[in-house]
Amino acid sequence: MGKTKVKKQSTFIDMTAMSDVTVLLLTFFMLTATFLPKEPVQVQTPQSVSETKVPDYNVLNILVDPNGKVFLNIEPADKRKQDLLEAMGKDYGVTFTPKQIKSFMEQTHIGVPMNRMAAFLDLPLSDQDAEIKKWGVPIDSVNDQFSRWVKHAREISEDIGIAIKADQTTQFPLVDVVMKRLVKIKENRYSLVTSLKAMPDV
Repeated sequence: MGKTKVKKQSTFIDMTAMSDVTVLLLTFFMLTATFLPKEPVQVQTPQSVSETKVPDYNVLNILVDPNGKVFLNIEPADKRKQDLLEAMGKDYGVTFTPKQIKSFMEQTHIGVPMNRMAAFLDLPLSDQDAEIKKWGVPIDSVNDQFSRWVKHAREISEDIGIAIKADQTTQFPLVDVVMKRLVKIKENRYSLVTSLKAMPDV
């Protein structure tokens, strides 16, 4: 008896629903994600087993690069950031134009001496990114602008937190200078930003 050959039929799977779900998930993650501010220098933080999370909101971030240059960043960048610039301007006799203030609000980090701040803010944003890497906030004993920035930040927002982020190759004495300046102005509570590593086996 001869075999009957069954005709093969192509199977159609409607992927419309799957595509819709994928797009919805992608949109959700994009809208709810917290974007990290662009930093003037890239740092690899040291590792620790601490799981305490540094807050993302209402915090003054202090970034220390491997050469000891210090940069500051306020999150979020709202009216307080403008008030901070104007307070520093009064201390150093610098008046900023509305255009310079707008430029300051767009720049993620503070990282040039006050005597160069106005000229720095007049630069296009793309040129600012290259220029800021050359300087850093002065923190030496002769010209300690760092402490003034921190004091004014605390005056403007008493509940603002302080976090120090340094590269794992940054020598401790360079970070210690920052911590000693904070202690000198009685800012003894701050966080150290680290990367999480696994607990050691016991």
